[in-house]
Amino acid sequence: MENIELLKLAEKAAQNAYAPYSGFKVGAAVLCRDGSVYTGCNIENASYGASNCAERTAVFKAVSEGKKEFLKIAIMSSGRGFTFPCGICRQVLWEFMPQGDVVLGDVNGRIKVFKLKELLPEAFSL
Repeated sequence: MENIELLKLAEKAAQNAYAPYSGFKVGAAVLCRDGSVYTGCNIENASYGASNCAERTAVFKAVSEGKKEFLKIAIMSSGRGFTFPCGICRQVLWEFMPQGDVVLGDVNGRIKVFKLKELLPEAFSL
């Protein structure tokens, strides 16, 4: 799947975000090795700590359906620039796609692609 297609799915997923506190909507789409795609959005909570990022929502949906090997993840947000995954999301992604790509898009149609290992050098693993 092309990066632009994956970014469109992430952008669509962001429309489902539950972000009444920050107003910052994020969508993600993860491409599995078998070609299937799972999307997710951020889900906020009044206690903040119980909130979940779009990237982890997409990954957890995929894993709950038996998928454990991902090639790349695309991320779009309602912000003006690129939205990078947070540290927790980077670590979760490392578990399933240490050699994978992180595809970022912005509202101006620009795209940046990073290897996950560029965004999380010296990742923790057992």
